[in-house]
Amino acid sequence: MSNKTIVITRPSGQARQLSEALLVSLQQSGFTTESTPKIISLPLLTIAPKGDDLLVEQITSTLKTTDLAIFVSPNAIECTMRLLERPWQELSNKPVPIGVMGGSSMAALKNHGIGLEDNPAKVILPQNNTQWDSEGLWNELQNLQWNWPTKKVVIFKGEGGRDWLADTLKNAGAQVEAFSVYARVPLDLNSAAWKEIHEMDFAKSLWLLTSSEAVRYLGQAKLPLDLATAVCPHHNIADAAEQIGFGEVITCEPGDEALITASQAWLSI
Repeated sequence: MSNKTIVITRPSGQARQLSEALLVSLQQSGFTTESTPKIISLPLLTIAPKGDDLLVEQITSTLKTTDLAIFVSPNAIECTMRLLERPWQELSNKPVPIGVMGGSSMAALKNHGIGLEDNPAKVILPQNNTQWDSEGLWNELQNLQWNWPTKKVVIFKGEGGRDWLADTLKNAGAQVEAFSVYARVPLDLNSAAWKEIHEMDFAKSLWLLTSSEAVRYLGQAKLPLDLATAVCPHHNIADAAEQIGFGEVITCEPGDEALITASQAWLSI
């Protein structure tokens, strides 16, 4: 086993998917048992879906007159569909267009059959994966040339997070309603999950960071991050990683494939 370590900081389920894909890719690239790094899952944030009858009633009522629904993340999709417990097409008299910010969200929609129906809702995604963020989605939405003051937009998100897109839509004149469908629960700093972290060689560690909020929370752990390397799929996350003191910060394109490619490049050094 290699003396290098890769730390995946996503919530458990998502971390497992990335870890398995990373291991398969490493094996296909010729990594042996001896050269494969140790992979540690450190779920800095746990996604806690909301279950509230009043919230379900509010969302259901709003979607009947909505012109556009935006999901800020795959978690927003999973938690919303789990909360509503019915097919997307049944929530409105017409297929409500959907805006998402990345490929993982597209995959989450397909997992729920959204976009695969006989009369599918239009799904809007930034065409360039280097623009898989709020700004990229807004650029794509402007191509619709809608009269925003006549439009009603609903945004599904977690508690907290960026409000840039909601504010931008409001400034354009749209009527915007945001629903928080999940909370993010930070990993207890006394959790046993930190044990392997404290025991590893930080100078030989690579951290895969995919959430600015999780990165800011990591900064509270008081670790020797100045010795470690971080890979971030967005400049906002990279900025957060630099602010909490990572010694080297690498920015890659969005998506798991890019994270895996960056990990392999780091391992080859």
